[in-house]
Amino acid sequence: MFYVYIIKNLKTGRYYTGYSGNLDKRLKEHNLGKTRSLRSDGKFILIYKEQFESRNEAYRRERQIKSYKNGEAFKKLVKNGRGRIVD
Repeated sequence: MFYVYIIKNLKTGRYYTGYSGNLDKRLKEHNLGKTRSLRSDGKFILIYKEQFESRNEAYRRERQIKSYKNGEAFKKLVKNGRGRIVD
């Protein structure tokens, strides 16, 4: 299984969208500063996730979400997501 996810930085309030085959491990990497683009940005909460059978499907969905970031469709995803603290 592969996951597309949206996380929110608790310090800055900014969102990050990504995909991974191991969501829990990936979220821990974000919070440990092991993601180059997000290094030392603070803690994140998981706002939204979707599950897919293949990497290709997850990648396509990630690209789609990124294409409408900050638009109404993105705001709906964030609003309907259930945030949880990720350690």
